[in-house]
Amino acid sequence: MQVTSAIDIPGTPVVHSGRSWARAAKDIRDGIAARELWGHLGWQDIKQRYRRSVIGPLWITMSMGVTAAGLGFLYSQLFGIEVTTFLPYLTVGFVVWGFIIGCLSEGSDTFMANEGLIKHLPAPLTVYALRTVWRQTLMLAHNLLVYVVVLALFFTSLTTAGYTLSPGGAPQPGLNWSVLMAIPAFALLALNGGWVTLLFGIISTRYRDIPQVINALTQLLFYITPIVWPVDILTTKLGPGDWKHLVLELNPLYHFIQILRAPLIGTTQSWHHWAVVGAITVVGWGFALLAMRNYRSRVSYWV
Repeated sequence: MQVTSAIDIPGTPVVHSGRSWARAAKDIRDGIAARELWGHLGWQDIKQRYRRSVIGPLWITMSMGVTAAGLGFLYSQLFGIEVTTFLPYLTVGFVVWGFIIGCLSEGSDTFMANEGLIKHLPAPLTVYALRTVWRQTLMLAHNLLVYVVVLALFFTSLTTAGYTLSPGGAPQPGLNWSVLMAIPAFALLALNGGWVTLLFGIISTRYRDIPQVINALTQLLFYITPIVWPVDILTTKLGPGDWKHLVLELNPLYHFIQILRAPLIGTTQSWHHWAVVGAITVVGWGFALLAMRNYRSRVSYWV
């Protein structure tokens, strides 16, 4: 039974009723169509976070810049790597990592954080998921300013064909027109952010331990993902075909980072990364639609 009494009786949860594929798909379509709503809410999140701050959202950029510069110079000395090529590698890795982990951690809290709106605003659940993804996109856009500065400083090194990320590493083609591949790469990344936010958001409203599990695993995932260390180090130290390479390939975050980082810094683009990300996208959205079909109507009560 569809309940729309939230408009008539304040405090009554808005029930997104109906357990069917059609209604789940309609919720997603209507949510995407309400771009003015989730776009405005996402902007307001950024403004509210830096309310009464002198430089506002530029703190996002400054924080990323300081972190990338500090760790870039440190790890380049530890690994004996040229900072002119390693710093761009690390910077883009941090930028993409921030977006992915933001969608995971904040996505799992997305419906709980919007409890008041869900109970009083008759809007598709997808609106709140897109609000989170849009907020992460805005933060990524701010962080990309650091990439632009780093690119300007080390443009010559990145455009030199045959440069390496580590001593003895594979020669890279250098920055060229393939940088345009970053556009579909980010579109694919944002598309995955949508299903991650929907799926984990629904699960987390029922099982409140999920966000804590994700936060606990974040640090481990960071160190086993090639962000502050180049993949070439595994090849030069362990040799090709080692089982540790298989562990790396089984890390889905590695593939997501690589499809966007490779074109932005002019490294070799392997199409198997795109294939893995594409497969995860299809499977992920399948699970998200299943969760929307079965549990969409219960979210307003679970929150």
